[in-house]
Amino acid sequence: MRFPSGLIEGRLVRRYKRFLADVELEAGETVTAHCANPGSMLGLAAPGSRVWLSRSTNPKRKLGFSWELIEVDLGRGPALVGINTSSPNAAVSAAIRSGLIPALQGYANIRREVRYAGNCRIDLLLEDPARPPCYVEVKNVHLMRHAGLAEFPDSVTARGAKHLKALADMAATGARAVMVYFVQRGDADRFTLAHDIDPAYAAAFEAARASGVEAIAVASEVTLEGLALPRAIPFKVSFDAEETHALNGSRFPPK
Repeated sequence: MRFPSGLIEGRLVRRYKRFLADVELEAGETVTAHCANPGSMLGLAAPGSRVWLSRSTNPKRKLGFSWELIEVDLGRGPALVGINTSSPNAAVSAAIRSGLIPALQGYANIRREVRYAGNCRIDLLLEDPARPPCYVEVKNVHLMRHAGLAEFPDSVTARGAKHLKALADMAATGARAVMVYFVQRGDADRFTLAHDIDPAYAAAFEAARASGVEAIAVASEVTLEGLALPRAIPFKVSFDAEETHALNGSRFPPK
């Protein structure tokens, strides 16, 4: 998935009101950009960080810029992280069509944003005459508190727990139900749930998994041109004692 236009570099001044960010451009001008990310962005909003914006071609938009990327370094060298939560759905759809997510191959049709389970909308609905429908929910991931380990969520998400329950309901009808965690950073080599940030979500995940909901984690390399098609990474549901000790010593506390 490519960005719509060449990105513009700047330095983050502040992120505020969840959806706004002030950025100082290289020329010295400070602009306000749209931040398409409702989460806490834990570890990804430090003032002074290098960031990149896209410019909208829509003259009716109130804000002409959108915040797309930030540069971080957790000890493995600088890495770009995608913060726009509207990107993963298209990237996962493209990956499925390209056969890069083997567990989701073999469906004749993919539809996006289909209403189901009352008032919910599923991100992707995979359909084929020869098999039950497959409901795919995509979650954006960018939290990393330990080098290489991506985590979700970065803040309490009652909405995320609701989506797990809806997927479990679909699994109970005989359909497939799959949660895809899409990591927008190329420095991730494994994924887990942030139990300490939202224990209720972790509990909802375990209940959904017991009900037949599947879970897949994929990560995408991020460049100034766009997001590469994702690759599967291991989903670490639990850690041994040595790994747990290492994690507890490296995590920074949530804000």
